[in-house]
Amino acid sequence: MGLLTHLCPLKEKSLQAFSACLKMRWQMGEQVRGLDSQAESRQQLLQDVADFLRRKAEVEQEYSRGLEKLSERFSAKIRGSKEHQNFRKDQNLPSPLNCWYTILNQTRQASRDHGALSEIYTGHLVLRLVHISEDVGRLARKSKEMEQQMQDELLKAISELQMAMKSYQTYRIDCLNAEAKLREAERQEEKRSGGKHSDPSGSPGGAGLDKTPRRTSLRKVERLLEKRQSKFLESKLKCAKARNDYLLNLHTANSAMSNYYVRDVADLLDCFDLGFHMSLGKVLRTYLAAESRAQASWQQGLCAIEGAVDALDPLGDKSRMMEANPAAYCPPLSFDYQPHEGDEVSEVRAEGPLRNELISRFQHIQSRLNSITLETDEVNKTLKATLQSLIDLLTAEEPEALDAFQGCQSTESLKSTGSDAGGKQALAKRRANQQDTESFYIMKFKEYLSGRSIQTKLQAKHDQMKEAIEKGEVPQSQRIRRSRPPSRCHHQLFEGDLQAFLEASGQAVPLVVESCIRFINLHGLQHEGIFRVPGSQAQVAEIRNAFEKGEDPLADSFVQHDLDSVAGVLKLYFRGLEKPLFPYDIVPELLATAHLEPLPDRILHLRALISKLPSAVQVVLRYLFAFLNHLSQYSDENMMDPHNLAVCFGPTLVTVPAGQDAVSVQPHINEVVKCLIVHHEAIFPGANQLAGPQYEKVMALAEEEYWYEKDGFGMNGLDTHTLTTLAYHSV
Repeated sequence: MGLLTHLCPLKEKSLQAFSACLKMRWQMGEQVRGLDSQAESRQQLLQDVADFLRRKAEVEQEYSRGLEKLSERFSAKIRGSKEHQNFRKDQNLPSPLNCWYTILNQTRQASRDHGALSEIYTGHLVLRLVHISEDVGRLARKSKEMEQQMQDELLKAISELQMAMKSYQTYRIDCLNAEAKLREAERQEEKRSGGKHSDPSGSPGGAGLDKTPRRTSLRKVERLLEKRQSKFLESKLKCAKARNDYLLNLHTANSAMSNYYVRDVADLLDCFDLGFHMSLGKVLRTYLAAESRAQASWQQGLCAIEGAVDALDPLGDKSRMMEANPAAYCPPLSFDYQPHEGDEVSEVRAEGPLRNELISRFQHIQSRLNSITLETDEVNKTLKATLQSLIDLLTAEEPEALDAFQGCQSTESLKSTGSDAGGKQALAKRRANQQDTESFYIMKFKEYLSGRSIQTKLQAKHDQMKEAIEKGEVPQSQRIRRSRPPSRCHHQLFEGDLQAFLEASGQAVPLVVESCIRFINLHGLQHEGIFRVPGSQAQVAEIRNAFEKGEDPLADSFVQHDLDSVAGVLKLYFRGLEKPLFPYDIVPELLATAHLEPLPDRILHLRALISKLPSAVQVVLRYLFAFLNHLSQYSDENMMDPHNLAVCFGPTLVTVPAGQDAVSVQPHINEVVKCLIVHHEAIFPGANQLAGPQYEKVMALAEEEYWYEKDGFGMNGLDTHTLTTLAYHSV
């Protein structure tokens, strides 16, 4: 009943979290669709304006009657539009639409035609509107791609949060089970101890007969109690580490979500609006200048248009758009911490053996945060300068647009002026400069968004770790450690046969692989450039020689080893195997897999290829790629995403077939290795299909290491004598 009591609220909270994720996905879809709708609306608006100018050039000679019909036609079309229905109640129109309304009202008052207006409308303004329409479509496409990318990053952070929560729940249950078993063993010891004291004194002969069995039973109970005490401490430590990871991912996801909804969405809308209002304003100003020169009687109407053009407000239009669609742009509620099975700890803790690990991780994050902050600031400065250059290009005067009014006002003169080759060349040059500047701005804007996203997530982890380290006390601890007995296997480890070594040693995963991965898990998940930066050759050779002797030089987690050297030993082992993990005969099939589309077909093909390998090799590969996948989840800190890891391990694990160009083949090998890292759970057989050890994301100290405080009492109140006895019996 107790377990069911815990599971029912957990199920409700899981359903709430699932519902929140579904709502967030719906919001993201609405945001993408909103961009598409806005782009279509603007392109339709531009098309209407262009049609309007073409028709006006044709009906200018028909005087006021033709102009009135034209104005009424487009006014009726706008009155029936969805955008008009949304804004007509409060008259809070978007500034481009307001300009359009003003032009139509001014057109109703038109009474004369100017020969120059026809040429200007058809020769310049319509072409410029076509360019703006192309710009709107291009910017909408790029903004949509960036928005989807930022959404994918946010969903990735939420996915990592969910995985961390599941891991935490699993280790929490293990901890509770271990504690229950420990309490049961303590009750058994109390019963036996109580029975011993309550046994009435009998005959001397009877006491002598029961003495030896009772002592044996008590020793068994003591050993059981010691074993379960050790298991409980290990489970408790794993639970604490899993909870820390869960809390860090929780704050990371909340920060990423807040950053996306509060800043990224607004900035993406700014990017979508880039140049639209200014370009449209420039067209309308040209229209305004032409009308002013052609007909002084339009002055009153033109003043109204000028006011509307001056009121072009990108920020105001963006606010109106977001206010008109609150369901799509309202940030969702932050994720709440969901304690599992009565766990009352709701903050990151840096106590006991977790403190040194957390301090090391904090230092790595602080260094990375300082670096990414400087980079982001520099990119932001470049972004602002580029934006100003783009604004200058968009708002630059185009004197050739009004050259039709210079000199003779005859039709022939207007035609020759409008078709001047020099003016077209100047326009083409300005447009090319604009597109180049725009492309550079988009590139820097994308880089800025990515850097700010990483900075936000790192800052969230940094603040949580700093608070935990400041609250935590520095433990004055000692450790008791027994040495791992050296392996008696005489088969060659490095540059040997993997299967032969495993059969001779009885190990499912070679000690060098397991020990190096465990060391990196405990100390190097956040190490920048792990596997990419070469280590010390002398230390690599020293560690290798120790493994060759059957020793484990990395068993003592508190001996300082260079992380890059440990990573180098792991790569050296796989690179030097006598028989590669991927035999030569399946390498061509692996290369063919790199070109398979869609992705599910590629995964199925890789799964079939892996199943052809010996079971012992599959176990080692499954262990390795699960570790690499876990390592890539810290790419914000260690800068080693799946692609970078694939570049490091591709040449190590897969040999280029003889007779093929390594330069052209290696990228395909790296793509296959990347797929194995990202989708390792779908490719490699699970525990129920293939027996053997599996990689654990949360690793504790080695079983040989026990901790106690200098005052004589260690974790959970165990005194020094008890811990020393535990270490002795473990031998």
